[in-house]
Amino acid sequence: MDFGLSSEQRMLQDAVTRYLSEQSPLGHVRDIAAAATPYSPDVATGLADLGVPGVIIPAEFGGMGLGLMEAALVAEALGFSVAPVHFAGAHVMAPLAILLGGSDSQQRAWLPKLASGAARAAVAVSQAVEGRDGDGVVARDGWLDGTALFVLDAADADLFVVADTTGALHLVAADAPGLTQIPLTTIDKTRSVGELRMTGVKADPLPGGGGRTTRRIIDAGRIMLAADILGAGTAMIEQAVAYAGTRVQFGRPIGSFQAVKHMCAEMAAALEPCRSLVWYAAHAFDHAPDESTLMACHAKSHLSEVGRFVARTSTEVHGGMGFTDLAGLHYWFKRIGLDRQLLGGPELVRNEAARVQGWIAV
Repeated sequence: MDFGLSSEQRMLQDAVTRYLSEQSPLGHVRDIAAAATPYSPDVATGLADLGVPGVIIPAEFGGMGLGLMEAALVAEALGFSVAPVHFAGAHVMAPLAILLGGSDSQQRAWLPKLASGAARAAVAVSQAVEGRDGDGVVARDGWLDGTALFVLDAADADLFVVADTTGALHLVAADAPGLTQIPLTTIDKTRSVGELRMTGVKADPLPGGGGRTTRRIIDAGRIMLAADILGAGTAMIEQAVAYAGTRVQFGRPIGSFQAVKHMCAEMAAALEPCRSLVWYAAHAFDHAPDESTLMACHAKSHLSEVGRFVARTSTEVHGGMGFTDLAGLHYWFKRIGLDRQLLGGPELVRNEAARVQGWIAV
C-alpha cells in the first residue's frame, strides 16, 4: 500500500498554506492576539472562499465532500501558520455531529450554512471527555440547564452543539433565551474557547446524537488537534534551523556546533514519525472505524508529548530570543500547549487508550 498523499490532497494543503502565508503572517497574528477576540474574520472569509468550512460536508449540502484525512491536512496547515481562525470545533466536530446524528430537517437547515461559512458553530463536549466541578448540562424534555466549559471555537458562534451529562447531543441557538456566553482566557491567543451557562434554554436534540456519535466527534476533534500540533511543531523546527544558520557566536553560525545540530536533529527525529501516525489516525476514522478511537487516542497523546518537546527545544535553540515577541515563537509554543489539554490531556487520553484495549477495567 502506498500511503502517500494524492495530487488533489497536496493541492488542497498547498492552497491553504499559500493563502495563510500571504494573508495571515506573524504581524497579523500579533494584531489578533492583542485584540479582544482571538479570531480573524478576514482570514476566515478567505478560507471560506477556498471551501475550508465545508471540507467534510457532502456536496449535496454545498460542501467539498472530503474525508478526515483532508481535514487533517488543513489542520496541519493552520497549525503551521498559527492561524487565528476556527476549525476543529466549527468545521469538523459540529458538522460531523449533525451529519451523524441529525435529522433530515436539521441537516438541511444547518449544513449548507456551515459549508458556505454563512453560519458558524461551536462545540461543548468537555463533560463527555472529563467531568469537572461545576461542569455539566442536564437535559429535561428539550430544555437544558447547567454549565459547559472549554467550548471550542466559541467566538461569534451562531450555533452550539452541546453534550449533556448522558452524552446526548443538542443544538442550541446562540441567541436562545437563558443562554449566557463567557469568553475564557487561555495561554493561546490564536484560538477561541468559551463557557456556556444555561438556565432553561430551549434545545433541539439530535435524534442520533448520543453514545457512538459523541464518541466519533471527540475522536475527530482529537485527530484535528494532533494535526495542528504537527503543523506547529514543523514550523518551530524550521524556525530553529533557520535561526541556527544565521546566529553567529565565536565567529561562526551556532548551527555548526555539534550540540545545536543534535538538538535540531532530535526534534526532527521525534516529530517526523508523527506525520504517519496522524495520517493513519485520520485514515482509520473513515476506513477502519473499529480502530478509530484507539488511533485518535494514540495520535493525540503522542503528539502532545512530542509537541511539548519540540516547543521547548526550539525555544532553547533560539536562546534568549526565543522568549521575545520579536521572534514570535511563543505563539506556536502556546498553541501546542493548549492543543495538549483540549479534549483531554495526554495522561487522560492514554488511560482511555488502555481501556479501549482492555488493559485496565472500565
